[in-house]
Amino acid sequence: MKNLIVDFRIANEEKEYLISKGYNLLICPPNNSLYEAVKGHPDMLMHILGNTIVVDKNMDDEFIHKLVLQNYKIYKSTSTLKTKYPYDISLNSLSIGNLFIHSINFTDITLLSLLRNKKLINVNQGYTKCSTCIVNDHAIITSDVSIAKVLILEKIDVLLIPPGDILLPGLNYGFIGGATGLIEDNVLAFYGHLDNYLYGKEVLAFLNKHMVEPVFLSTGKLIDRGSIFRI
Repeated sequence: MKNLIVDFRIANEEKEYLISKGYNLLICPPNNSLYEAVKGHPDMLMHILGNTIVVDKNMDDEFIHKLVLQNYKIYKSTSTLKTKYPYDISLNSLSIGNLFIHSINFTDITLLSLLRNKKLINVNQGYTKCSTCIVNDHAIITSDVSIAKVLILEKIDVLLIPPGDILLPGLNYGFIGGATGLIEDNVLAFYGHLDNYLYGKEVLAFLNKHMVEPVFLSTGKLIDRGSIFRI
């Protein structure tokens, strides 16, 4: 069975859709040191590199055991996540192909030590994964200009969209990366529906260009629950 890691606050409608399609959901438990709005977001609490996962050092042991049962090698972070930026971003980094993009000065040391085969690219945006929706290894969607600029230089096809119009209860707005996740190589899941997103047409056209199918886990506005991770 295919496994997806999702925020513990996933809505019943979203959960039932994924289960009906045959996915097993691994519910990411919260870290109460983070802001209430993001404390269960998978992209804040772990980083996946192939068959290796770096998790928050205070991650629940039962959840770690579930990852081990899926034959993943688990490392605990060196850094301790704290509420305020930049002490909350140490794992919120982007891996795409042979590239690793983050605000490198704040990347967790354990994670950095595992990046021997990656080209490291520094950006100002610390919430790098939240800000970036991976369409495939050669295409991304982001609202962050600094991420867009560096990835265009690396020959990645970038759809740059304006920020906003994505819900993140407790904060002003969320990010496109945190509202999405690839559940198959060519299927991108959305928390919410592009019909209710200001830039939905542009996103649909970009997905169509890359032959990636969108699936909508609910009918409302897009909501940032932290990226969906497929393992």
